[in-house]
Amino acid sequence: MSKIRSIVSAIALASSVSVASAWEALPTTAPAPANNPTTAEKVELGRILYHDPRLSSTGTVSCASCHNTMLGGEDNRPNSMGVNGQTGGRSAPTVWNSAFNEVQFWDGRAASLEDQAAGPVTNPIEMGMKNWDDVVARLKSIDGYQPYFEKAFGKNSISKDNATKAIAAYERTLITPNSAYDKFAKGDKKALSEQQIRGFNKVVELGCTGCHSGPAFNGPGTFQKFPVTSNPYLEKKYQFSKDKGLFEVTGKSGDEHLFKVPTLRNIALTAPYFHNGSVKTLESAVKIMAKLQLGATLNDAEAADIVAFLNGLTGEFPKQEMPVLPGTPGTSFY
Repeated sequence: MSKIRSIVSAIALASSVSVASAWEALPTTAPAPANNPTTAEKVELGRILYHDPRLSSTGTVSCASCHNTMLGGEDNRPNSMGVNGQTGGRSAPTVWNSAFNEVQFWDGRAASLEDQAAGPVTNPIEMGMKNWDDVVARLKSIDGYQPYFEKAFGKNSISKDNATKAIAAYERTLITPNSAYDKFAKGDKKALSEQQIRGFNKVVELGCTGCHSGPAFNGPGTFQKFPVTSNPYLEKKYQFSKDKGLFEVTGKSGDEHLFKVPTLRNIALTAPYFHNGSVKTLESAVKIMAKLQLGATLNDAEAADIVAFLNGLTGEFPKQEMPVLPGTPGTSFY
């Protein structure tokens, strides 16, 4: 925090390139765990699995249905729609830059991308498969999958573990560097506008970076209570406290309303906002966060400055193409 404050103070005195170089740009690659090194073959298999709706009970929902890489990495719905039109109570987090999260899901119940990839497939609301044995049996029945698994993992390798490793390997390629902020951080002092600099100054002044820290602005691995302060009007309108967050996983007193700190990267593309998707605009979300988390009331100009800065966190997206799904001629599951 002191480092950031010194940067902001220096900006107020002189907009030098040396100041910008002290900022943290988003890395262009993400580290992989020792038990799942990234290979091109895993990434390609993972890309196919990620987009295959046959991993769902109805054949209608894939990972990409809720975490659309053609958009901001989610579905722009308040609550994502799963099999048979069911909806859960939470907004889908973006998959972009999720490789920089130390825990996954709003409640942090998955410790890795591999763990996260296993969950939705057997969730009765999301993809609805009874168990992973059924998923593996289905994958084995599709002749076209065998060569992809063989290239990635060797012979007779279709399994839950390898499927989730492949999906995670693909997700680790979903990184959006070279935002205006990143260019500024690397020394391009013209990359951010004066309004965006004012917005960042305000973000630091308010204390937002105390939670949204690091190059991904995601406070990796940290949880924060939301909301911190009580506001009956906002609670009635948005029902933030209905979801108890981490407590619903641990059942431990003190974990009520704790949520994983989400990334601010590409946030201009991921409306609606908050864990329940109840807030439609980024300007409203900024004002609500200031009030409920920091006890501050922002005027329209201050909120607009912060929104301008947040737009400067929209990165460059690697090209995505829909895969041709493997098949077995003349067969159907449904």
